[in-house]
Amino acid sequence: MKVLEQVRQQLTSGQFEFTRHAFKRAIERNISELEIREIGNNVKIIEEYPDDKYSPSCLLLGFTQNKRPLHLQVSVEDSEILKIITIYEPDEERWTGFEKRR
Repeated sequence: MKVLEQVRQQLTSGQFEFTRHAFKRAIERNISELEIREIGNNVKIIEEYPDDKYSPSCLLLGFTQNKRPLHLQVSVEDSEILKIITIYEPDEERWTGFEKRR
């Protein structure tokens, strides 16, 4: 399984791909590839899903240079390309500090 440093490196270098769902969500929510690369340096794991449906995954929180918070759920299976499962801007009413569910 990937460690956080590998995930950060893959995000910042653009070594990621979207699931069909994540691609749709990124377009709907106006989240750019540049923003995803920006958050790579500061993402942290806020939830882990070791028994996820298709492969172990985790939920990441990161902030763009413009301080936009983003959540990314990514697969942590060993691979050369990081798979982004979903992506969204967390709702402040549902998250405390964008890190803990209310």
